[in-house]
Amino acid sequence: MGVLRQEAGPEESGLDVKALGRLDRHFAHEVDGGRLPGFLVSVARGGRIAHLTAYGRRDVAAGLPVESDTLWRIYSMTKPVTAVAALTLVEEGRLSLDDPVGRHLPAFAEPRVYESGSGDGIRTRPAEGPLLVRHLMTHTAGLTFAFYHAHPVDGLYREAGLESSVAPGTDLAGTVDVYARLPLQFDPGTQWNYSVASNVLGRIIEVVSGNPLDVFFAERILGPLGMTDAGFHVTGEQAGRLAELYGETDGSGDGGSYCLKPVAGLPLHGRPRFLSGSGGLVASAHDMHRFMELLRRRGEVDGVRILAPGTVDLMTRNQLPGGADLRAFGSRPAHAEPGNEGVGFGLGVSVVVDPSRTQAPSGLGTYGWTGVATTAFWVDPGRDLTVQFYTQVRPRSSHTVFRDLKRLVHEAVTG
Repeated sequence: MGVLRQEAGPEESGLDVKALGRLDRHFAHEVDGGRLPGFLVSVARGGRIAHLTAYGRRDVAAGLPVESDTLWRIYSMTKPVTAVAALTLVEEGRLSLDDPVGRHLPAFAEPRVYESGSGDGIRTRPAEGPLLVRHLMTHTAGLTFAFYHAHPVDGLYREAGLESSVAPGTDLAGTVDVYARLPLQFDPGTQWNYSVASNVLGRIIEVVSGNPLDVFFAERILGPLGMTDAGFHVTGEQAGRLAELYGETDGSGDGGSYCLKPVAGLPLHGRPRFLSGSGGLVASAHDMHRFMELLRRRGEVDGVRILAPGTVDLMTRNQLPGGADLRAFGSRPAHAEPGNEGVGFGLGVSVVVDPSRTQAPSGLGTYGWTGVATTAFWVDPGRDLTVQFYTQVRPRSSHTVFRDLKRLVHEAVTG
């Protein structure tokens, strides 16, 4: 078990102590008001933790506090790990970004694109080009999520039982086969739509490597990096450190505070049948600090090299055509939100392409990603800054946690 610890003073790291205090008080107020159960935040410069705060409860009913070794469901923060896993195979020559997905998963050999209609009257056409591995990694594949309600194909996902992105009773291979039977929303590479693509990428990793996704992760990434608590399930020893997952209720509590209630999360107690490359991992802050260090140090940590520097540079560079951002290249109204302005997408991570247009202060080239339970990480190469934040709330509506966090961290950086 690795435990995250503060390693440097804020001032020597170019951080303002008073501003960091404002950051802590802001999120403590959210906890005290019942909007969050608890949180952990860390800020590092040059890879050294210069600010670390844990506050509130990892389990409210049991009165258990958030601690530096608390385990968190990181959900979509799994996607960058899956991207790194795929890129190791690319470096070995066993996979190419320009491989047609159908080369490894024959069910995708002849993708079709939605044209019109609904129900039994849906009309499709052959895709204008092949679906490539790079399209999966950039979310330009034409795949979607069932929880969107903006396109007829979203409805087809719901009809197929994919509300949680998993076909009932199947493993990763079976679920991906269900995806393949559904039409794409658009021709691959022509638009951006956040989707189940990382699950398809995870299945390709299994096929190419000959190993289940959890085994490949453990042997090639988690183990070598010392991410000792990260995985697709928790052991009996780890179970007591896992934070409870909460959701927002419809009403407010006493005194006008929000109400949180425990909700079902990932089936982490025992190896899951479905190994999700999109959102299946649990990890500690120490684990994710190690992963951020892998990216910040361009592929190597403590003498262990996972990727070549140039591969990390490619991963963390905007891959959208013409330098477009998510708002301009997004295919659905949901992607037109202000938070997508000035932000492009690399291979598994978002990338800031125009800081003057981002909703919250961000450095050029800053990359990272978030999770649906209100977790986030980012790396700012220009300021040699890494930040991570954890709580366990699946909000019913939009919230300002990430925007506030970025603003408050920005205010704390003095040099």
